[in-house]
Parts: sequence; structure tokens; C-alpha cells
Amino acid sequence: MKVLVIGGGGREHAIVHKLSQSPKVDKIYCAPGNAGIGLLAECVDIKIGDIEKLKEFAIKNNIDLTVVGPEMPLVQGIVDEFEKAGLKIFGPNKNAAAIEGSKYFTKHLLSKYNIPTGRFKAFDKYQEAMKFLKETWYPVVMKADGLAQGKGVFIVKDFIEAKEALDLMMKKRIFGASGDIVIIEEMLFGKEASVFAFTDGENILPMVSAMDYKKVYEGDKGPNTGGMGSIAPNPYLEKETLKEVMESILKPVVKALQKEGIVYKGVLYAGLMLTKEGPKVLEFNARFGDPETQVVLPLLKTDLINIIEATIEGKLDKIQIEWEDKKAVCAVAVSNGYPGEYQTGFEITGLEKVKEAFVYHAGTVLKDGKITTSGGRVLAVTSIGDSYEEAREKVYREIKKISFKGMYYRKDIALVSQV
Repeated sequence: MKVLVIGGGGREHAIVHKLSQSPKVDKIYCAPGNAGIGLLAECVDIKIGDIEKLKEFAIKNNIDLTVVGPEMPLVQGIVDEFEKAGLKIFGPNKNAAAIEGSKYFTKHLLSKYNIPTGRFKAFDKYQEAMKFLKETWYPVVMKADGLAQGKGVFIVKDFIEAKEALDLMMKKRIFGASGDIVIIEEMLFGKEASVFAFTDGENILPMVSAMDYKKVYEGDKGPNTGGMGSIAPNPYLEKETLKEVMESILKPVVKALQKEGIVYKGVLYAGLMLTKEGPKVLEFNARFGDPETQVVLPLLKTDLINIIEATIEGKLDKIQIEWEDKKAVCAVAVSNGYPGEYQTGFEITGLEKVKEAFVYHAGTVLKDGKITTSGGRVLAVTSIGDSYEEAREKVYREIKKISFKGMYYRKDIALVSQV
């Protein structure tokens, strides 16, 4: 098979890496890819949002399967466009991807079908939102309705902070049209968990659970990032809880979408809070998460191609997915200053010395024969072991061999006290 993967981050490197292990795959293209992906696939200089060009490329190169990594093309309707052209593509269509593309759509759906989530109100008028904020209880969570690259969520502890957040979204429009509707919801308390599942619109097969580390500094301090590391399985998500997630959240949401006339095919990613009352939905994503994919896919024993094909064809009930009975730990190396302002263009050295980990590239580029930094999150170093401790020791032993100017990483991923 010839496969096209869309995206250029660590998640896409993990997808390409897993696809490259399939005996069914002859050739992988990746658009736009990165320096690490380029070692396993042919990188194609097409932006993830240029659906027309991606479609033309897939037709011209007789691509047998396209796998979409990031959310933006899914929300824009890349699946619909490819399917119209008779191309096989993995991911939810535009209507289904609204589960990530519109927080209002999701909250309304969850509320309508009594699926556990926090209480909420949605506002499209500034003054009405202000009136509510003056009268509500705190803390509350405020969210821009549309895509905001993981930055559209504000946890506010009083009216002053709430007004600042509302002004940023609705007056200064820092997220553009994504902030036209603002969701204000109750704050949920407990441990966070991420659960990914494959679904063909009817059947649901959960993956190994994961936990990611969002804050930039050790001890979960500092601003939120796209993820500073992750571990799998999630030590807080017991088997009984996972069953509860399946019965009270995943199955009901796929059925709810069906009732709304939407068949959801692809990866469904539930961001959950494990509260005293049970698991509740924080958000849904319409694709693999990042950096969780970098610990989930390395534990997958079943051929990913077989799972993808069964998902597209509505035959997930015909296959069983096998996982390694091991632990995976990933630490992310970032550019100095991330998630704020940072510089790029620095050479990365020591990659060839890494022996007991796999290095997933996120923000890298090949320039004049040298691998250099090109983003905030630069590399994700993943190791597998029989225990979190063993995997953790390997990760930190190996990451020390890598160097670039301003390199920073958290040193407390998978600490024993946390797992």
C-alpha cells in the first residue's frame, strides 16, 4: 500500500513509525512532515490546510489510504472532500469533527443525551456573558467555542480574571471567529485522564489509557502547554473505571451522534475528569492526542493498518486489538521560552547516540544536512519498560545525550510518587 499521513508533529511521527512496521505498507508520504519523519517517509511540502492540493497529490500518486493527524483539516472537511473523490481516508467527516471543532456543539449534545459533564452556559453576546459572570459562583472555566490550538481555555478564580478572559476572546478577538461564542462552565475536580478509542460509528474499541503533563514546570506549575510528557497506561484509570467510561460516555456519545444523523468513524479521544461522582467529560477531540500518541502507539501489537481498514469499513467487531503488557514513558524537549516566545534554528546534536528510546520529532527541520529546531515542542523521547520506573530511567538516561541551545524538559515525568 501507499499511505499518505497528514501533519508534521510528534503525533504524526508516531503514526508514521507504527505504519512503517506494517507488512502491508510499501511507501509512506507525509505532508508536510519533519526531519525525523523524513527518515521513514517521503516528506511532501503541502500545508495541512490545503485540502485541494492534498487531494490532487493523493489522486496523482495513487494513494491507497490517507491518515489525518491534526484536527484542523478534519474540522475543515478533508474527509468529505477525499471521499467525494473516491479516496480512502481515516478520520471523522466534517459533521462528526464538530465534536472538537465546536465546544458548544459538544456541550449541547452531552446535555441533550444526559452524558456526564459539567454544567454550562453559552453566550454569543458580550453583555449577556458579563451579566452572568457578575452573578455566578467561582472558580469557573471559560472556553472559546472553536479551535484555538489548545489555548482557548481559561480557569478563572474571580470576576476580575473572568472579565479579562472575556475581553480577550470577545473584544480583542485573540482567537478570531473561534471566540464568537464563549462557553462558561463549572469547574470539575479530580484526576484528569485521556481515553482514546477507535470507532466505526457502531463498534468501539478503547486503546490503552494515557496521562499527559500539561504544565511547563516540574510539580505541575506554570502555564499550560501542548504537553510536556506522557505515560501509558494511566495509573489512575482502573479497569472498572474504564468500563464505566465505555458504558456512560463513549457508547452513549456514538449513539447520540447517530441519533443526530452523524456516523463517527476514526479516533474518538475523551478528555475526562475522574470526579467523586464518577468520570465526566471535559472535552472531546476528533483525532489522536499529542503527546499521548507517542506512548500509546508504541504499546500496540496489532497491525495499525488492519485497525484503520476495519474502522473505515465498519468492521471493528471483526478484529481484536492486542497491547504490550508494559509501561511507556515520554518526556518532551522544548525550546527555551515555550509556551511563550522562543527562538528556533538551533542545531540538534546527539540523536545518533540514543539507543534505548525512540525519539519522535515534533518541531524539527533538515537544513544544510543538519537537523535543527523549528518549533516550541522539539522532540519527544519515549521508552518502554516492565515498570514506569524502568521506562522512566531509560528516558532520562537517553534524553541527556541530546542537546540543542535552550533545550528544556521536565525531570519529573512518571515519578514514583505520581504513579
